[in-house]
Amino acid sequence: MTNDKHIASVFDRDLEAIQALIMKMGGMVEANITSAAQALEERDIELAAKVRASDKAIDTLEEKINEEAARVIALRSPAAGDLRTVLTVMKIAGNLERCGDYAKNLAKRTGVLADMHPIAGAGASIRRMAREVEEMLKLALDAYIQRDAELAEQVRQRDLDVDQMYNALFREFLTYMMEDPRNISACMHLHFIAKNIERMGDHATSIAEQVIYLVTGEMPEEGRPKGDLTSHTDMDMESF
Repeated sequence: MTNDKHIASVFDRDLEAIQALIMKMGGMVEANITSAAQALEERDIELAAKVRASDKAIDTLEEKINEEAARVIALRSPAAGDLRTVLTVMKIAGNLERCGDYAKNLAKRTGVLADMHPIAGAGASIRRMAREVEEMLKLALDAYIQRDAELAEQVRQRDLDVDQMYNALFREFLTYMMEDPRNISACMHLHFIAKNIERMGDHATSIAEQVIYLVTGEMPEEGRPKGDLTSHTDMDMESF
């Protein structure tokens, strides 16, 4: 019995260390999302460059988390419930890494857009959408730490709000392109940025779903609420 308690204690310490890395990684990703959106709105090339550079540290953290998780599995041989926790951590790290990549992509396009005629209100709209996704990500990580399935479900439902914001931006950019062909290049870049942010929302939702699985042992039965309608929108390029 004493040996079993010792093994459980060592596993708990290992898991706490990995969770600390997850929260550090999450904080870095949240910061990069905020900074990338700010750089776009303010046309701040230096800030965008910092976002791109810091993505390497996020990638390094993901590698370290995966290495530590693999080590725990190999050395501790965790039981079913504990194994689910370790696998969840690895999946969360993967989702965070993708969000970091999307923030980096946003920063990359900032330099290109800085040399183009600004699209009125686009920067502020992108920043609002990014703020919503950042909040989703924060809540999803809080749900993980607290093992709160209800909070995780709230994150799932908020993904619909992000989709609706994306749809509105898509229509707005489409209108700008149809009104003046000179806006096409800038609006296409802005559309890709908005799509990247929408994808971040999907990854935050994936983290929330992993939390639900961790807590309940089952993935959510109901399909994920989706509101991205742009795939059904006809784009008559001859009218641009």
